[in-house]
Amino acid sequence: MREALSGLTTRGRAFFAAAAAAALASLVLGERDLLRVAVLLATLPLLAAAYVGRSRYKLSCTRTLEPHRVPVGASSRVVLRLANMSRLPTGTLLLEDRLPYALGSRPRLVLERLGAGQASSVAYTVRADTRGRYEVGPLAIRMTDPFGLCELTRSFPSTDHLVVIPQVVPLPHVRLAGEFAGSGDSRARSVSVHGEDDAATREYRHGDDLRRVHWRSTARVGELMVRREEQPWESRATILLDTRSGAHRGEGPTASFEWAVSAAASIAMNLRDVGYRIRLVDDATIDVDANDAAGEAMLMDRLAEVRTNNRTAIAGLVDRARRRADGGLLIAVLGQLNEAEVQILAALRGSGTTCIAFVIDTSTWLNLPAEARTEADRQRAATALGMLHTGWRVVGAEHGAKLAALWPHAGRGSAGFAWRAALAETALPTGGSR
Repeated sequence: MREALSGLTTRGRAFFAAAAAAALASLVLGERDLLRVAVLLATLPLLAAAYVGRSRYKLSCTRTLEPHRVPVGASSRVVLRLANMSRLPTGTLLLEDRLPYALGSRPRLVLERLGAGQASSVAYTVRADTRGRYEVGPLAIRMTDPFGLCELTRSFPSTDHLVVIPQVVPLPHVRLAGEFAGSGDSRARSVSVHGEDDAATREYRHGDDLRRVHWRSTARVGELMVRREEQPWESRATILLDTRSGAHRGEGPTASFEWAVSAAASIAMNLRDVGYRIRLVDDATIDVDANDAAGEAMLMDRLAEVRTNNRTAIAGLVDRARRRADGGLLIAVLGQLNEAEVQILAALRGSGTTCIAFVIDTSTWLNLPAEARTEADRQRAATALGMLHTGWRVVGAEHGAKLAALWPHAGRGSAGFAWRAALAETALPTGGSR
């Protein structure tokens, strides 16, 4: 009862105030009728509190997110299903689901009377313009009496999570140099090493089918050899994401880092769709393989939560990428670089490895004066030239650039010579001869 009295609404407290005023007036004026009115006014909130306090409904609640993983800017439908497990019918229920600020204001819904054993559903829509993993819930139910004099709130402990992943941009089909430089038991490699007769053989392993034994190779080598032509060549790609806070500019959904995350996700999904085995690495916590549906979902979930870090460096990104040499393509989405960091990145350029860098010109996210803009352009040109000289293929990205328009440049191997000439002119000091 004490809990119910603490839940009196403004209307209920006004009834008590009116009862006190009427009782005082009856004492002053000597009117017994006013005292009866005062008793009636005081009784109504007490009855309402007793009604609400004794309403021990057994309710069950399930929450469904359709879907539970959405890209930035998309909407998800949240369905709440409540069932009355008790023998007593409920009154009108006011529902309020707790949401983080990024998903908008808390929805307030009205659920009509539920009979014994009856269930009903209500739904609302949420939308997020920022990546992240958001907690939806818990659900709070406000129970009130028919006159609105008393109100109690009870909550369900269960919560669900909505994952807002980065926007994935469809990319045009581009044939990348080095796209077949992966790993696996390829027939082409075996031919060049062993010859045509035993092109697809390897050592026998426990559990191999004896029908796959290659007797000619077994006789020559002196140990059991089996055919491996059923193990296909795999094209692999490693995608590097620069998460250094000092390398990016801007705030919120339009920041350069958000462009980088969306680019990494789009490149990964595009290459995954054309048959690549994908590995995503950043310079802090992410090292994920997207070789199946579960890996793809894990990759997108990690990109949904990735944040910039002021304790990371390019050297850390290079070290994490070199811990496991997968071969194949190497595609980096980088923020602002200096000459020393360019030299560190050169260590990733191995023999036969195709390295592509999307270098974001983060200065275009700032309103710089003319002199500062000229200096920023000169520094960008010098950085691009340094990476070109170390064997990287460089694609520049400015504020407002579309990845789909930049992606074809990643497939132009020797076209970088035109870039070198243009950048060399840009990098010349003011007043220098051309």
